Parts: sequence; C-alpha cells; structure tokens
Amino acid sequence: MQKRRAGILLHLTSLPGKFGIGTLGKEAYAFVDFLVAAKQTYWQILPLGPTGYGDSPYQCFSSKAGNPYLIDLDNLCELQLLNEEDLFVDENFSNDKVIYGIVIETKLALLKKAQVNFKADENLILKTQFDNYCVNNNQWLDDYALFMALKEKFENKPWYEWSDDYRLLNVETLNNVKPELEDTIHFHKFIQFLFSQQWFSLKQYANEKEILIIGDIPIYVAMDSSDTWMNPQLFQFDENKNPLCVGGCPPDYFSETGQLWGNPIFDYAEMETDNFSWWIDRIKTTLTLYDLVRVDHFRGFAGYWRIP
Repeated sequence: MQKRRAGILLHLTSLPGKFGIGTLGKEAYAFVDFLVAAKQTYWQILPLGPTGYGDSPYQCFSSKAGNPYLIDLDNLCELQLLNEEDLFVDENFSNDKVIYGIVIETKLALLKKAQVNFKADENLILKTQFDNYCVNNNQWLDDYALFMALKEKFENKPWYEWSDDYRLLNVETLNNVKPELEDTIHFHKFIQFLFSQQWFSLKQYANEKEILIIGDIPIYVAMDSSDTWMNPQLFQFDENKNPLCVGGCPPDYFSETGQLWGNPIFDYAEMETDNFSWWIDRIKTTLTLYDLVRVDHFRGFAGYWRIP
C-alpha cells in the first residue's frame, strides 16, 4: 500500500536571510529540520532560476541555470573566497519582503569579489571541481554565460533589443566578442558552479533526513532568455525572431478580460522533428535537481491560448 505523505510549499526566497533574501545557507538546513520535526516528508519549492524583469521565478533568464542571489555568502567565507569583514555591508534590508534592487546590487558585488579571490587562490581542488562542472554542463552553460555577458554589454536590455548581429546570432560576431567578455563569461559560470555546489549539498542533507524535494518546471520560458535567443526555431517566431504570438489565457472566473502572460509559444511541429529533444533534455536536467517535478500549466501540452 502506498504510504501517505505530507509536505509544505515554501520558496527559498521566503526564508530568513542576512542579505534581504533567503539562501541555501543555514536557514534552509533549519527548515529541513523543521520539516522532520513536523513529521513532513515533502518540501515543495518554486522554480530556482535566475529571475528577469519583475523578479518572478516563472520568468527566468534560463530554464536550467540557478538563481545566484540564493547563494549563501557565509559558505564563501568557509571556502576563503570572502572574508568575514566583507559581509558587513552598509544596507538596510527589509525583514518582511525582498527588495530585489538592493539585494541584487549588494550580492553581485560580493560575488564578483569572490570570483577575484577564486582566480587568485591556489585551491586546486575547488578549481578542479569548477572545471569539471563547466565541462559537464557545457551544453547549456556556455550559451547562458555568453547570453548574460552580452546582457551586461548591452546595459541589461533584452536580447531582442540588441544590435542585429548579436540578436540574430551572427557566428563571426559572437566569436569575435568572446575575448572581450572572457572575464564576465567566467563570472557567470563561476556563480552557477557555486549555486550548484550549495544546492546539491542542501538536497543531500534533506534526502538523508528522508525529505523529498518537489521542484517546478514552468511550461513556458521567458521571452528574454538564453533558451529563446539560442533556439529560435523552437518557438513561433518570424524570420527576424519576432514572436508571431504569445501566451495567456481567455476570460474566466478569475479574470473577466483574460490574462496576457507574454511568453513565446513553442513550435511543437518543429520540436517533433527531433523527437522533442529540448523537452526531454530539460526534464532530465530538472530531475537531477529534484526528487519529483511538477510541470506548471501542464495543460499547455494538450491545448494553449495564442494571442497575436
């Protein structure tokens, strides 16, 4: 007979945190202990990706990357990538909500300091782990790191507002700009490595306490994401990578006028030509992060609402 289970939904951002946002640090481990004490067996979370405009976990810059603002800075002190005095910052963080502008500015500055120290450090074990991480995840990490570096180059504008050579993936242009962006590309790979190290340590702790983690896949990706930039053929775009239609839902009991989400719509006919490999790879990757996975708006596989 199947054992009945219960759990709690709590996103990591909602945990207490010294820097205005929950992290993968001691508060997350304490929440696992709380679940055990409460005789729960599931921890359900929302997507953990790097959030874009609006800071929604359902509008991420990548379907596979982690949110660097969840990185625990105390752990970076343990790794000697930061000093304790680095963490004394002159900011007044809110105790009851995340003020993303302050959080992002503060944490990015400290993560960049950690990158400088990492490059100068002689900790060969950590550097070998980083190199292995980059090799094992190069299928998505190289594109994502380049995407984020170009966003910085173009003052954080969405990719569809970049100049045409970059927007339309001119190979020669992209190859020529990589040396200029080398340090920024390294930075985004480095913080993904840190996120991965901390996440899997937390997941192992939870699993050892017999807590299973339920992850979340948003069925759609954000328009401003490395997924759409690098894979325009998978979406209902025209030849200039402009969306022919976007996602939403018709009027219902929740909204008299319907909802306009703005996400690009998949081209399922094109996806079928290679047996939906993008989706299969996405689900495989997600299943390495979590024990179970919920697909948000799963209904969209059977039918979806198109808005021109």
